[in-house]
Formats: sequence, C-alpha cells, structure tokens
Amino acid sequence: MADKNLVFKKEKNIMSKKILVVSSSPRKGGNSDVLCDEFIRGAKDTGKDAEKLFLRDYKINYCTGCGVCNNTHKCVQKDDMAVLLDKMVESDVIVFATPIYFYSVCAQLKTFIDRCVPRYTEISNKDFYFIVSAADPNHSSMERAISCMRGFSEDCLSGTNEKGIIYGTGAWNIGDIKKSHAMKEAYEAGKQA
Repeated sequence: MADKNLVFKKEKNIMSKKILVVSSSPRKGGNSDVLCDEFIRGAKDTGKDAEKLFLRDYKINYCTGCGVCNNTHKCVQKDDMAVLLDKMVESDVIVFATPIYFYSVCAQLKTFIDRCVPRYTEISNKDFYFIVSAADPNHSSMERAISCMRGFSEDCLSGTNEKGIIYGTGAWNIGDIKKSHAMKEAYEAGKQA
C-alpha cells in the first residue's frame, strides 16, 4: 500500500510542474508568440500549470551595470522585473521564445536576460526549452540566437537541462507559422514538459 501512495505522489509532482513561457516577440500573435500558445496548449492538455509572460506587457528597463545587485541581490530599478524574477525562480520549466532579428534574439529577450543578474543563482535546476522563429528556411540562421540563450541557461545557471528546441523556419509574415511543422512540435513539447 505504501508503494502505491509513493507512485501517486511521484505522478502528482510530475503533473504539478510550473511552466513559465517567456514570449519576447514585440507582436502579439507573431509567429514565435503563436508557438508559445501551442506549447502552453500542450502543457495544459496534460494537466500542467503553464503561464505566458508577454514581455511587451511589462516595463523592463535596461541594466545599467551599476553592480549594486551583486551584493544585495536586488535591483535598484523600480520596474516589473522583480515580479518576473519571482516567477522564474518559482518555475520548474522555462521556455524562452524569440523571433530572430538579424541572426540573434530580439532586444526584448536580451534585456530580460540581462536583468536576471540579481537572482540568477536562484534560477537553478530548471528544464529549458527554446522557441525560435525566422523567415529563413534554414536552422543554421538561428544558431547565434540559440547560442545566446544557451550562454545564459547553461553557462550562467546551475543544474539546468535543455529539453528541446522548436525551430519555426520559413515564417516571414504574421501567421505564416500556422502552416508549419513547428506548430505540432510546440504542442508535443508542451505535453512532454
């Protein structure tokens, strides 16, 4: 009987993962944002708790490099980043989604990553997924963006695990992604998260 309860508790913990999807597209309904929604749909269809942060809806200032947070672990700026950092720390799974602009992540995501400095040591033991979309039909054009996100998740954080990348290629105009194989991949990744 005790073993059954143990199995149930393990299953319950798997199902109660907190997933945070960080959509950095400046366009609501943009191609990378649509892939975020598919990821969330897959997660919710399997009973997981998933939330999307649409960065455009928040006030996030640039890091000023003042260094105060190195000792205090708090940023001196009064914007929305403190709340977003709480969400990062509390999550089990983090998804970074970005459109590719000039072969790298968009400015919104880079600013967000830069502002993680005060609490980056607390963002540990997380699973990471990356969602990228671009007009280019080749994955190779997305590698600099992936490298940027990996630089944060693998080199700066401890105990992280990259679980997958969804490549939304060949999506120039808003909505192009809906005809892509990436839609199914995002949904399935959400189910597996």
